[in-house]
Amino acid sequence: MNTFRNNKNFVDYLYVLIGNLLLAFAITSILKPNGLITGGITGISIIFDNIIGIKYTYIYYILSILVLISARIFLGKREALKIVFISISFPLILILFEQINIRFVENDMLLASIYFGIIGGVGSGLILKRGFSAGGTDTIAKILHRRIFPFISISQILLGIDTAIIVLSVFIFDRNTALYAILSQFVLMKSIDTVLFGLGSKKVKIEIISDENKKIEDYIISSVKRGVSAYDIKGGYTNSNKRKLVSICSPRESMLIKKFIAEVDSNAFVDVLPVISVWGKGLGFDSLIDEE
Repeated sequence: MNTFRNNKNFVDYLYVLIGNLLLAFAITSILKPNGLITGGITGISIIFDNIIGIKYTYIYYILSILVLISARIFLGKREALKIVFISISFPLILILFEQINIRFVENDMLLASIYFGIIGGVGSGLILKRGFSAGGTDTIAKILHRRIFPFISISQILLGIDTAIIVLSVFIFDRNTALYAILSQFVLMKSIDTVLFGLGSKKVKIEIISDENKKIEDYIISSVKRGVSAYDIKGGYTNSNKRKLVSICSPRESMLIKKFIAEVDSNAFVDVLPVISVWGKGLGFDSLIDEE
C-alpha cells in the first residue's frame, strides 16, 4: 500500500512539474513577448508590471505567497497544503524561464493568442487532472465564495475575476490586447477541458456513492450551484442499501466537486461520463423550446 501511495505521489508531482513547465513556457515565451494579457494572477502581475515597473515574475511570486497565506487564514490548513507546492515552485520556474529568454512566437498576436491558449491550457489541465489547485484566482474565488458571496458559484466568481482583469487591460494597454485576451482565454479553457475529459464534451454527468451524501449534496447545490438527483440503490457485492447522487455540470465544476469529495470522504465512489447535450432549465443547458 505504501509503495502504491509513493508511486501515486511521484506521478502526481511529475504531472504538476510538467504542467508548471508548460505554463511557464507559454507565459514567458509566448504571452509576454507579444504584449498579450490573460486572466488570473498572471494577468494581474503583467498589469502591475506596466503600472509600477516591477518585473511581473517577482509580482507573481509575492501574490502567490499572499494567496497561500490567505488560504491558510480563511480556508484552513488543509486547503493551504493543496497549493503550497505550486505557490512556491511555479513562480521560481517562471523566473527561471524569464532568465532563459526563449521566444517561441514573436510579432504575431493572433498566433500567440492561440498557442498560449493551447500550451498554457495543457499545462493547467495536467495540474488539475491530478487534483491540485493552481493556487491563483481559483483560490481567491473560493475565499470570496465562502466569506462574501455564498450565493454565487465558485466558477461564476472565477469568470468574473478573469473578466475584470481583461476589462482593466483595455485601460492599461488597448482594445486589441483585450480582444486577443478573450481569444486566448477561450482557447485556454477548451484546452483544459480537452486534457481533463477529451474531445467533444461540454457537460459531464457525475455519479457519486458516498457515506457523506448530505455534505456533498449541500456543496453541489450551495457552492457549485447545480442541481442534484438522488437514487436508492443496492450494492451487488455487499447487498447493502446505498444512495447515489447524480448531477450534470461542466468539466471544471466536476473537478471542484471531486476535490470536495476527496476532503469529506476519500473512500467514495465517483464516476464521470461525457454528455453530448443537455436540454432543460439550468446554467449552460439548451432550452427545450426552439428559438426562432
